[in-house]
Amino acid sequence: MENIILKEKSFALSLSIIDICDSLEKKSKNIIAIQLLKSGTSIGANIRESFYPESISDYIHKLSIARKEASECQYWLDLIIAKEIVKIEDQVLKDLTHIQKVLTILINTSKKRKKE
Repeated sequence: MENIILKEKSFALSLSIIDICDSLEKKSKNIIAIQLLKSGTSIGANIRESFYPESISDYIHKLSIARKEASECQYWLDLIIAKEIVKIEDQVLKDLTHIQKVLTILINTSKKRKKE
């Protein structure tokens, strides 16, 4: 169930990130746009990769990368908000926060199972 939610939320987040990056490029903030695009879309890509793990360690690793990318994405969004470069919709921030929470739960649960 969590995988389906993560798949849907991370895809929706990626679509929103692409729109934000388009707005950033219109304001000649290309470097920020590139960094945000990489981190924001990488979340979903790593979540998708976790659906086909080679082992429980690989599964945890993919989710951990997604969580790191989510943290970086949060940084770029915080910077954009602080500098008021473009408007960030509240839903984008809510989706990102939700993804981070679910990833943390899945990683922690998987680590416990791995130890058993």
